[in-house]
Amino acid sequence: MFEQLLRPLNVNGMILRNRIIATPTGDAFDEKALGGAALVVAGHAIVEPGRSSFASEDEPWPFAKYEREATRKRVLKVHQAGSKASIEIFHGGRESRVRDYAKGPCSLTMPDGTKVRAMDEAMMQETLDWYSRTVASCRKIGFDAILLHFGHGWLPDQFLSPFYNHRSDEYGGSIENRARFPLRILEAVRDAVGPHYPVEMRISAYEWVEGSIEFPDVLAFSRMAKRYVDMIQVSSGIDKNTVANVHCITTNLEPEMTNLGWARQVKRAVSIPVSVVGAFMTPQVAEDALARNDVDAVAFGRTLIADPDWPRKAMEGRPEDIVPCLRCNNCYHIASDHWNVGCSVNPHYHNESFVPKGIARADTGRNVVILGAGPGGMRAAITAFDRGHRVTLVEREDEPGGMLRFIARESHKSEVARLLGHYRAQLAKRDIRVMLGCEATPELVRALEPEALGIAIGATERRPAIEGIDGPKVLLATEVIMRADELEGRIVILGGGSIGCELALELAERDRQVLVIEMAHALAGNANALYREALRQKFELHPNIKVALGNSCTKVSAEHVEYADDAGRRQKAAYDHMIVSVGLAPQTDLVERFHGIVPDTATIGDCVRPSSIMNANFEGHTFALNI
Repeated sequence: MFEQLLRPLNVNGMILRNRIIATPTGDAFDEKALGGAALVVAGHAIVEPGRSSFASEDEPWPFAKYEREATRKRVLKVHQAGSKASIEIFHGGRESRVRDYAKGPCSLTMPDGTKVRAMDEAMMQETLDWYSRTVASCRKIGFDAILLHFGHGWLPDQFLSPFYNHRSDEYGGSIENRARFPLRILEAVRDAVGPHYPVEMRISAYEWVEGSIEFPDVLAFSRMAKRYVDMIQVSSGIDKNTVANVHCITTNLEPEMTNLGWARQVKRAVSIPVSVVGAFMTPQVAEDALARNDVDAVAFGRTLIADPDWPRKAMEGRPEDIVPCLRCNNCYHIASDHWNVGCSVNPHYHNESFVPKGIARADTGRNVVILGAGPGGMRAAITAFDRGHRVTLVEREDEPGGMLRFIARESHKSEVARLLGHYRAQLAKRDIRVMLGCEATPELVRALEPEALGIAIGATERRPAIEGIDGPKVLLATEVIMRADELEGRIVILGGGSIGCELALELAERDRQVLVIEMAHALAGNANALYREALRQKFELHPNIKVALGNSCTKVSAEHVEYADDAGRRQKAAYDHMIVSVGLAPQTDLVERFHGIVPDTATIGDCVRPSSIMNANFEGHTFALNI
């Protein structure tokens, strides 16, 4: 089915069984290998202890005496599944966490107070020696290849990019000069590992900030580097710069396969294999890129967190079984500032100690009833069936999906549409009794004689108590999603959460004039930092969007929406349509009606506390694991 994706690839004598590379995202390297990835980058290795970690000045060098055994186990975990093991070679440069000073191309004081010293010849040689020592250790301990990180604003890129490099000596100015130290790193690495050891290098094709490296210079450096490396991986963006990071770790607001065009040009410029990373969401799009000879391999990060078995499912010709990544970035600690890290579709991720990867069969099959076919209810039904239970899924609407039915229709929600399709396909594959168009009542539940009951009936849209809010030109967000193309003229959106903002963006892209009124002083306040930054950038591109933060709607008349800020200053906006998107209300009273029918009863998802797809998925899955 995916002939190009599953073809072997020779990288300097290392035979990869397919063209799928697993990036060092997350820690489950063995799961990615068992899942079928040909090359697994098993984490990163700091180059210079105490001087190169972006996380901590105390991060251990993985080849120190008492770290070697743990590092060796990373290799063995990958090899046990027949995959090749690589490791990312990393130096944070000026972004490193240090006790005294950091190294970089130029001297400065960082915003956090870190002193950065411009590297002189002695400091350069010290770093080169550490590179040599580190990569030689990689080979000695059994890694099959290494990945040199030369992108995303880390030390080599800090020399390459004029955004960081303002030197006036032989290491600054022209690309030939800016490339001088990075090329010395490559030369030292090649000398340390020898000519027949596979070396891959990641570069940023574009950095998305003013004054950064231009793509022609990236191409020029790629040509200089090809004598030392065996494969070039093309990415973009800067990791520690939020403005640029949204193009490195993209949200659903950005296009998919963001780096493919640049990778295609790099491949035309060099005579070695080229890989690409960045939002390749399905086997088919990877297959198509490979078939066009755009690249030689594709690297996957968040995709393999969502489903580590993604490659194997592709091999077995069952892409419909792949759990799709939503690009929500909940898995990315920098985006969330370490709050609520996890995966929206993989409850096992980051919960490995108490949520098993596999689904064990129950000792005794039970009669399980699930009320509501939203994401939590569907996940509960699927997991319960796979455990050997008899499952009945009751849904009021004529099709399963819950809120996903609406969200999937938004213009920036292709990932959610895939998830909805995935859930529906999994329900169809299983002998689950699905009762559609059926209103759940206590009487119906009793008649079904459940031995375990999951209540996943969802929440209802809020309509605040505002004068005129029931007028004929006022619509709820779900109503608009189903008919967004019908709305004309001036549109006011009450509520600047993610749904309200994405509706505003979609309507602005249709040349509608949009005003967003939000009570808080920030848009999408509950979203992670990268999503909010991506949203800000998108809004700035659309003069059709105006935003009134810190404002509350006070009255809706036939011609105007009235609103006031925290100081009581009142304004009016003429409108043709108003959209209410102020969140969801739980259905606590209805939920209570179903309690007491059977002792083994649990609530799932939004019905008692509106939350997220991630929480609904987790609650549905774990409910089923415990019955």
